[in-house]
Amino acid sequence: MKQQLSILFVLISCTLWAQIPEKQLDDLVEKTMKTFDVPGIAVAIVKDGKVVVAKGYGVRSIITKEKTDAYTLFGIASNSKAFTTAALSILIDEKKLDWNDKVVKYIPEFKMYNDYVTNEFTIKDLLTHRSGLGLGAGDLMIWPDKADFNANDIIHNLQYLKPVSAFRTKYDYDNLLYIVAGEVIHRITGQEWAEFIEQRIMQPLGMDKSAGTWVRLKDTSDVIAPHVPIDGKLKVISRYKNRILDAAGGIYSNVNDMSKWAIMQLNKGKYESGTGQNQLFSEERQTEMWTPQTIIPAYTVAPYNTHFSAYGLGWGLADVKGYKQISHTGGLEGTVTQVTLIPELQLGIIVLTNQQSGAAFRAITNTIKNSYMDIPAEDLVTLYSNGVNTNAAEDNKVTNAVWEIVASNQKAKIKIDTQKYTGTFHDNWFGDIVISEKKGKMYFASKRSPQLKGEVFFYKENNFVVKWDNPYFHADAHIFYENDNTTIKMLPIAPDTDFSYDFQDLEFIKVN
Repeated sequence: MKQQLSILFVLISCTLWAQIPEKQLDDLVEKTMKTFDVPGIAVAIVKDGKVVVAKGYGVRSIITKEKTDAYTLFGIASNSKAFTTAALSILIDEKKLDWNDKVVKYIPEFKMYNDYVTNEFTIKDLLTHRSGLGLGAGDLMIWPDKADFNANDIIHNLQYLKPVSAFRTKYDYDNLLYIVAGEVIHRITGQEWAEFIEQRIMQPLGMDKSAGTWVRLKDTSDVIAPHVPIDGKLKVISRYKNRILDAAGGIYSNVNDMSKWAIMQLNKGKYESGTGQNQLFSEERQTEMWTPQTIIPAYTVAPYNTHFSAYGLGWGLADVKGYKQISHTGGLEGTVTQVTLIPELQLGIIVLTNQQSGAAFRAITNTIKNSYMDIPAEDLVTLYSNGVNTNAAEDNKVTNAVWEIVASNQKAKIKIDTQKYTGTFHDNWFGDIVISEKKGKMYFASKRSPQLKGEVFFYKENNFVVKWDNPYFHADAHIFYENDNTTIKMLPIAPDTDFSYDFQDLEFIKVN
């Protein structure tokens, strides 16, 4: 009898620890932090409606050395998008709108580049990354921080963004249209997006520490600092605080609170409260959010043997080892996050980090996930690290070649008639930039995005490059002069530059 009880205890323990023992999980996270130079990580696992793991590792900041715990708040970035679709689902259940309503019904001034697209654009189209716009189109209005664009500017400027594909034919990830979706919520309810999210989602679920945006946090005593590697050394950087991003990526939360969100999702919109079981949104809405809307190219790669990949409403969808996976990632400068749900296993995995290495959260999430799917254990930290190093080497090869030519030009003291290249240049959606000359050096400055400023260097012919004053952008760019230097176009130098630096969507015309 004692032996049988012991066996039962072991089985229960394995279940509670998500088939990955606590010591093994601790070792995994510690190795991940060391390998990818991440100061702090928080992890939660939910299974069968219960939180079986919720804990923090490392430090919130390399300066203060304060410990990360399960209550430590992180910016969850684009994992906020699922909250936007949940908010719209609530309003649909209340008969206040429909997925197929036209956006112009609620925002009459909404206008895309093409009139047909404008008139046919639905609420669902705002959420599914199939607008025809390119990857991250227009993100320079929201990225980096401290740009002065507001939601009305976004809505007005969408008409100037040229599509790269036909409407509803291709997946290209988008942030701006989620901002528009947030404005739809505002116009229907009279509440700003963050207030609605807190009142109608966070409060019912008991997400007491969380807030829809940084400035609405009631307590900031236990919050991570964002970190970025600069020249091989990790540094604390300024926190992104621009409220324009709220509906696309503004939420601050912790693994305790996000566990409640995950359990509700896995329970088809149901949650427990002091009044018993409640329904946040209907099961019908849940099904809609987890139904493929936009096809994403899928690659059948071991061990998951994925056959389909798609985007639903605020969630990425795929099959992994025969199970349906619901997931999303999020990234801001200095912090990246991942939420993964496997409904058939009643499994949820949440990983929040205070550095921008996506390989870190993938290694942790996939190791935990594999343990549930009986996939043989593998050192994913080392595997992903090797991949990161290979990609970085290729990236450095490209960028180093550019700066070597720039250095060679400076050494040769090549003379440039700077007056031919200076002036004020205007882009319809981004506004004005000024290329100026001071003591023989050229400088780039954006009027509406003050952080985008830096020195401009001659590269070759009518091609210059700009090195931003802020080194943590990792987004130095080419500047191409065309049409007798009256037109400027731009491209990022590094192949893996974050897509939100969408320099390729700019076309500046000289105005002065």
